Amino acid sequence: MPTFTAPDRTELAYHVVGDGEPLLCLPGGPMRASAYLGDLGGLAGQRRLVMLDLRGTGESGVPADPATYRCDRQVGDVEAFRDHLELDRVDLLAHSAAGDLAILYAARYPERVRSLTLITARARALGVDFTEEHRREAATLRAGEPWFAGAHEAYEAVWAGFATDAEWDAIAPFFYGRWDAAAQAHAASEVEQSNFEAADVYASSGAFDPAPARAAIATALDARVLIVAGEKDSGPLPRVAARIAELFPKAELTVQPDAGHFPWLDDPGRFSQTVAAFLAEGGAGQAAR
Repeated sequence: MPTFTAPDRTELAYHVVGDGEPLLCLPGGPMRASAYLGDLGGLAGQRRLVMLDLRGTGESGVPADPATYRCDRQVGDVEAFRDHLELDRVDLLAHSAAGDLAILYAARYPERVRSLTLITARARALGVDFTEEHRREAATLRAGEPWFAGAHEAYEAVWAGFATDAEWDAIAPFFYGRWDAAAQAHAASEVEQSNFEAADVYASSGAFDPAPARAAIATALDARVLIVAGEKDSGPLPRVAARIAELFPKAELTVQPDAGHFPWLDDPGRFSQTVAAFLAEGGAGQAAR
């Protein structure tokens, strides 16, 4: 298992799957080990996925200072990751809550980003977030599902702020395009893969300052950006993803039909082809120092 040292001396681990040009992958959760990304629906057949376990997750070390779990304080980890791999510029992919980390990295180090792929990603770093109303809107799309009644009742408990662990588990089907055996196994692995203490810190007060981040993205980022939204996802809804796309100078949006929050599970072929085609359009080759 390869490792490198973060600026604060925390030992960070990463996992490599596939062959070809490297694609640096940041997992969401927030603060879930990268194992849940799998091979990103077969994308590893097109690119070498270099997947970081964020500090305190997976095989990475626990930092001496828990305050460093905050999203903006992990930007230095991503830069140390790039430096360790000896890449001048990187193709960067981020899922879900890691969208904020990737955006903050691109704002701070725009010259280091060759392309940015945001998969059902948050953009609180740019002042865009999802809401309970968005969750409710997306939930109505699933009213015909056999699991809907019980899951929606549990969702009401979550929104009311008094959900039990069982009710949190019961809402999992809303995050997948289809609630099949693969989705159920994927959802069941979340607890053991997640650092919930770190997750509480990740987006805590001070993590985001949208105005300067938006300015940096608008004026300094020359990278091509792909934003992938799921048709059935609530975080973000496709129309919210479109708002995020508008904040980048060179962004394109694709909405994957019938997909939830993990589109590589819902239709692996479509997902991997979409991302691989986007990356190929940028040309091959990563410049090493």
